[in-house]
Amino acid sequence: MLKTTKFVSKLNIRLMKLHQNISTGDPSSQKQSFVDINMKVLCCRYWLLDLWDCHDMVFPFWRIYWNRNMGGVLTHLEDEIEMDPDHMYIISPFTSFSSHYKKRIRYKTGIHVSGRHLIVSDEENELESESLIHFFLHFNLGIPFDNVFPGIFKIQINNVFQKKLEYLTHQLKKNNTAFKMTSSLRIQSFVMEVLSSIGPELWKSVNTDSRVLKVIRFIENNIGKKNSNTELAEVINMAPNSFSRLFKENMGVTPHHFLQKRKVAYACELFEYTDKTIEEMAALLGFSDRYHFTRVFTAITGVSPGSYRTRILF
Repeated sequence: MLKTTKFVSKLNIRLMKLHQNISTGDPSSQKQSFVDINMKVLCCRYWLLDLWDCHDMVFPFWRIYWNRNMGGVLTHLEDEIEMDPDHMYIISPFTSFSSHYKKRIRYKTGIHVSGRHLIVSDEENELESESLIHFFLHFNLGIPFDNVFPGIFKIQINNVFQKKLEYLTHQLKKNNTAFKMTSSLRIQSFVMEVLSSIGPELWKSVNTDSRVLKVIRFIENNIGKKNSNTELAEVINMAPNSFSRLFKENMGVTPHHFLQKRKVAYACELFEYTDKTIEEMAALLGFSDRYHFTRVFTAITGVSPGSYRTRILF
């Protein structure tokens, strides 16, 4: 009887431990920590470009570029990058860069693009002598991964990437409007695999202090408020000066500059999916008037809100 009681007691202890993790379905008592990524694919296209004169672009999302043929050039700071078919080019958010197609350069300023979607009947081998065959994918990863160091990263195309590109470009030639679950998952899987190839120097924000992340979540949930340094510091019960130092050490920018960048990034998203006027946008995001909003938007992106709304992005 005593042995039975001990057995039942041990069983109850084991069941209690199991019950502690029942919400995750994990029978182990060892805790695990994962990084949450909130990916949002903005567009994925396969185009035949005749003109690609895009100057001084600065936008709040990631880009993956791949050209099937030579002729495309990216310029970042003082570096001119000759794009080749053996590499993909990843551009992080808020990176200032320009692009052009060497065979056809017409404009020295502004954003000028001409071309069309590739379709199944197109013979790419015949078209590539006169046009640039260009795959591009725009996306966001959410905070803090959209606030990484600006730059253009060159990724070697291995056999796995080659097969994925062949699949995606073929599907895009068949259909580039309605993506089913399988195609959407393949696009997201492709993005994740490409990003995992970038060196660790880009991902310092992964180790962001938990107090800073709490403030960032507060900013995201209150994007329409002005939120001074003092108010943000109160979220984590810190003195304003100590908070400012902690934030800049983790994010590379001051809280005020980060707040402005997030407001501009949110405005860019609204421009994509709404018809709000610049006045409405300024009021929604907590700016004093449209002129204040325009000044901040232009300082961060390099173009006015009106110009951004009418641009074409490639």
